Amino acid sequence: MDNKAAIAALAALAQESRLATFRLLVQAGPAGMAASRIAEALGMPASSLSFHLKELSHAGLITPRQEGRFIIYAAQFDTMNGLLAFLTENCCGGNPCTPVCGAAT
Repeated sequence: MDNKAAIAALAALAQESRLATFRLLVQAGPAGMAASRIAEALGMPASSLSFHLKELSHAGLITPRQEGRFIIYAAQFDTMNGLLAFLTENCCGGNPCTPVCGAAT
Protein backbone atom coordinates (compact mmCIF):
# COMPACT_ATOMS: atom_id res chain seq x y z
CA MET A 1 0.00 0.00 0.00
CA ASP A 2 1.28 3.46 -0.81
CA ASN A 3 0.83 6.72 1.10
CA LYS A 4 -2.05 7.91 -1.10
CA ALA A 5 -4.09 4.71 -0.59
CA ALA A 6 -3.37 4.70 3.16
CA ILE A 7 -4.48 8.31 3.50
CA ALA A 8 -7.69 7.58 1.58
CA ALA A 9 -8.48 4.56 3.79
CA LEU A 10 -7.71 6.41 7.02
CA ALA A 11 -9.76 9.42 5.91
CA ALA A 12 -12.72 7.17 5.12
CA LEU A 13 -12.50 5.55 8.56
CA ALA A 14 -12.08 8.88 10.37
CA GLN A 15 -15.83 9.37 10.72
CA GLU A 16 -18.00 7.68 13.34
CA SER A 17 -20.71 6.28 11.04
CA ARG A 18 -18.24 4.97 8.46
CA LEU A 19 -16.08 3.38 11.15
CA ALA A 20 -19.15 1.68 12.64
CA THR A 21 -20.23 0.49 9.18
CA PHE A 22 -16.80 -0.90 8.36
CA ARG A 23 -16.52 -2.68 11.72
CA LEU A 24 -19.97 -4.21 11.22
CA LEU A 25 -18.95 -5.49 7.78
CA VAL A 26 -15.71 -6.92 9.19
CA GLN A 27 -17.80 -8.81 11.74
CA ALA A 28 -20.11 -10.05 8.97
CA GLY A 29 -17.15 -11.62 7.20
CA PRO A 30 -16.80 -12.29 3.47
CA ALA A 31 -20.54 -12.94 3.07
CA GLY A 32 -21.21 -9.26 3.79
CA MET A 33 -24.59 -7.67 4.47
CA ALA A 34 -27.40 -6.09 2.53
CA ALA A 35 -27.57 -2.31 2.79
CA SER A 36 -30.98 -2.56 4.47
CA ARG A 37 -29.54 -4.80 7.21
CA ILE A 38 -26.62 -2.43 7.74
CA ALA A 39 -29.00 0.53 8.10
CA GLU A 40 -31.16 -1.42 10.53
CA ALA A 41 -28.22 -2.60 12.63
CA LEU A 42 -26.78 0.89 12.90
CA GLY A 43 -30.08 2.76 13.15
CA MET A 44 -29.09 4.93 10.21
CA PRO A 45 -31.31 6.44 7.49
CA ALA A 46 -30.79 4.86 4.07
CA SER A 47 -29.77 8.18 2.51
CA SER A 48 -27.00 8.70 5.07
CA LEU A 49 -25.83 5.11 4.78
CA SER A 50 -25.64 5.38 1.00
CA PHE A 51 -23.23 8.31 1.31
CA HIS A 52 -21.03 6.47 3.82
CA LEU A 53 -20.99 3.26 1.76
CA LYS A 54 -19.86 5.27 -1.26
CA GLU A 55 -16.99 6.81 0.71
CA LEU A 56 -15.85 3.42 2.04
CA SER A 57 -16.12 1.93 -1.43
CA HIS A 58 -14.06 4.74 -3.02
CA ALA A 59 -11.35 4.11 -0.43
CA GLY A 60 -11.29 0.42 -1.40
CA LEU A 61 -12.39 -0.73 2.06
CA ILE A 62 -15.65 -2.36 0.93
CA THR A 63 -17.11 -3.76 -2.28
CA PRO A 64 -20.70 -4.04 -3.40
CA ARG A 65 -22.17 -6.98 -5.29
CA GLN A 66 -25.63 -7.54 -6.70
CA GLU A 67 -27.61 -10.51 -5.39
CA GLY A 68 -31.06 -10.50 -6.90
CA ARG A 69 -32.66 -7.22 -5.98
CA PHE A 70 -30.25 -6.58 -3.10
CA ILE A 71 -26.83 -4.97 -3.01
CA ILE A 72 -24.56 -6.79 -0.59
CA TYR A 73 -21.58 -4.94 0.84
CA ALA A 74 -18.52 -6.76 2.15
CA ALA A 75 -15.30 -5.61 3.76
CA GLN A 76 -12.21 -5.80 1.59
CA PHE A 77 -9.95 -7.75 3.90
CA ASP A 78 -6.96 -7.41 1.56
CA THR A 79 -7.19 -3.62 1.81
CA MET A 80 -7.68 -3.75 5.57
CA ASN A 81 -4.69 -6.04 6.02
CA GLY A 82 -2.65 -3.89 3.64
CA LEU A 83 -3.42 -0.81 5.73
CA LEU A 84 -2.45 -2.59 8.94
CA ALA A 85 0.78 -3.81 7.33
CA PHE A 86 1.51 -0.29 6.05
CA LEU A 87 0.98 1.21 9.51
CA THR A 88 3.22 -1.34 11.23
CA GLU A 89 5.80 -1.82 8.47
CA ASN A 90 8.71 -0.38 10.43
CA CYS A 91 7.38 -1.15 13.89
CA CYS A 92 9.93 -1.69 16.64
CA GLY A 93 12.91 -1.44 14.30
CA GLY A 94 12.21 -4.85 12.78
CA ASN A 95 11.98 -6.61 16.14
CA PRO A 96 8.85 -8.51 17.21
CA CYS A 97 6.44 -6.18 18.94
CA THR A 98 4.75 -7.13 22.17
CA PRO A 99 1.91 -5.24 23.81
CA VAL A 100 2.62 -3.50 27.09
CA CYS A 101 0.48 -5.07 29.80
CA GLY A 102 -1.39 -2.68 32.05
CA ALA A 103 -0.75 0.31 29.79
CA ALA A 104 -2.90 3.32 30.60
CA THR A 105 -5.41 4.28 27.94
